[in-house]
Amino acid sequence: MTGLDRQPFFSGVRRRFGRLDMDQIEGLEALLTGFTSEPDWPLAHAAYALATTWHETDRRMQPITEYGGRRYFDKYDTGRLAKALGNTPAADGDGYLYRGRGYVQVTGKANYRRFGDRLGLDLLGHPDLALRPDVAWQILSLGMRQGLFTGRCLADYLTDRSTDYLGARRIINGQDRAREIAAYARLFEAALVEGLA
Repeated sequence: MTGLDRQPFFSGVRRRFGRLDMDQIEGLEALLTGFTSEPDWPLAHAAYALATTWHETDRRMQPITEYGGRRYFDKYDTGRLAKALGNTPAADGDGYLYRGRGYVQVTGKANYRRFGDRLGLDLLGHPDLALRPDVAWQILSLGMRQGLFTGRCLADYLTDRSTDYLGARRIINGQDRAREIAAYARLFEAALVEGLA
């Protein structure tokens, strides 16, 4: 996505979402830079990535750590969910250590290993690296474009012929809050169109 005029884009975002603080502006700028630095980010893909980040970061638009205390993350430490995330079967703290981080909340030992291997980073040894904006961007981009989170990717739902923002939630997290995020995507898409006009 090239040729985006930031001023009308930010005006459009403010009209739709309200006042933006400096962290939100800086986060949006970082994401827009990511879209323009990589080839082939169609408008709908960028809109959905922005909407997902808006939701997953609690509107902060900065990489965050998933909310909750150690007891909350016990659900990721043992049992079926732990196994699905690649955490060890023992109650050894993997659930908390590999809790969600970043723009899209990469979660679980297997995901930290997968993204670390792809990026040439020791995310297993240093999971907080996923909080660096540049690393969080790369995780978002790889995960959403190549289907590394769930096996589904943006191109499965957002094509030249069809824009399924509701179904696109399956890229990240089933259908959890899918309608809400789809609504955000439509708002971000309108702001992007204003910036490209």
